[in-house]
Amino acid sequence: MGHNIAVRRLDLGYFVRPASEAGGTEPRVEPALAYLVRHERGLLLFDTGIGHADTGTEAHYRPRRRPLEEALAAAGVALDDISLVVNCHLHFDHCGGNPLLAGRPVLVQDVELATARRGDYTVDELVDFPGAVYDELSGESEPWPGVRVVPTPGHTPGHQSLVLRQDDGTVVLAGQAHDLASDFASAQLARRAALDGVEQPLPAYRPWLDRLADFDPRRVLFAHDCSVWEPS
Repeated sequence: MGHNIAVRRLDLGYFVRPASEAGGTEPRVEPALAYLVRHERGLLLFDTGIGHADTGTEAHYRPRRRPLEEALAAAGVALDDISLVVNCHLHFDHCGGNPLLAGRPVLVQDVELATARRGDYTVDELVDFPGAVYDELSGESEPWPGVRVVPTPGHTPGHQSLVLRQDDGTVVLAGQAHDLASDFASAQLARRAALDGVEQPLPAYRPWLDRLADFDPRRVLFAHDCSVWEPS
């Protein structure tokens, strides 16, 4: 059954991924995208932008930030209107705006929060700040009707995505489950080939693709790619 859920993408700036990390000979400029989810229960924010890091990290990624307040205002929303926060993971480019939303519950996988708190992982001040409230999950959760948190580990141990059952089909907010929509598309095809019995060798794909397939997604949106995956 579908629900009256609307999704709006928010542009929260961009950063430069060095060639050594981008897997090529050139650096890649990537957007920092968040998603505003309108639901009968309230407004949910999936990711909150690029936090301020140490000088070494800043020089490494050269971020340009768009303030969260400004991005929300363009959608007709204020910080105080947000009632729930979900981070795909706790790296500084995904949870940068969390301290602005103190007092609001942040849904996070318990393994992700534990990893972040061990240090040398993210910007510590973005994890434990005054008024931080975490709702720790161990696996799937349905915080609101038609809104499901699904673990999609790989980029980090506790990475999670959001599955939204809309009237016209399911939308997946994949976060950084894959960096690029094309990577996700390649993994989908690898899974299909394996299921079709194509002889090995085939590329490996992450087991959670089987779970996402249960939801028959119509659109998959990403944190660092403006492209949208749709089934062929």
